Amino acid sequence: QVQLVESGGGLVQPGGSLRLSCVASGFAFDYYAIGWFRQAPGKEREGVSCISSFHSDGSTHYADSVKGRFTISKNSAENTVYLHMNSLKPEDTGVYYCTTDLARRFATIQAMCAVGGTNWGQGTQVTVSS
Repeated sequence: QVQLVESGGGLVQPGGSLRLSCVASGFAFDYYAIGWFRQAPGKEREGVSCISSFHSDGSTHYADSVKGRFTISKNSAENTVYLHMNSLKPEDTGVYYCTTDLARRFATIQAMCAVGGTNWGQGTQVTVSS
């Protein structure tokens, strides 16, 4: 059974940092791209950052709004993808979801980050507020 379990969210002041984790199970972790999406209240879900599989080129993609502040990384030994978030802003508030594309529908990591994958986690809440 495919599972994606997010953790690490919480309440943080503007300018602060958080590290989100997505632990994957039930599929060959190294062979699939994984991404982070977020959904703010009243807004559509949007791609934040995605990383291609180890058996591709390991490339990454970031939304313009988070470039230079967020970093995505993978730990194959732990089947875990991390999202390191620095210099957080109130507009980063939302539920953050982990997703993977088991159907391999996309030729580029940018395309996956525009649409999302086939499987999703339950999400973790991030609130940036003073």
